[in-house]
Amino acid sequence: MGIISWIVLGLIAGAVAKVLLPGRDPGGLIGTTLIGIAGAFIGGWLSAEFLDRPIAKDFYDATTWVSAIGGALVLLIAYRLLFGHSRSR
Repeated sequence: MGIISWIVLGLIAGAVAKVLLPGRDPGGLIGTTLIGIAGAFIGGWLSAEFLDRPIAKDFYDATTWVSAIGGALVLLIAYRLLFGHSRSR
């Protein structure tokens, strides 16, 4: 997969992560999409490096999608914990 494919995959993974974790994000839509792109890259790298699942050449590989969405979810949760608004409002 090329870099454009990873960016598209990250955008979709960010949208799926946002659907799975509804609520207000400190960064809004742009922050969430950037987190999705970073999560796709990090999830794909972790999957290939530590789970011995090489990154597929095919855009429609289920393992690639699960790792990208998982990476986006982890980054979105971390982002909310670090930069989220306080619950006292």
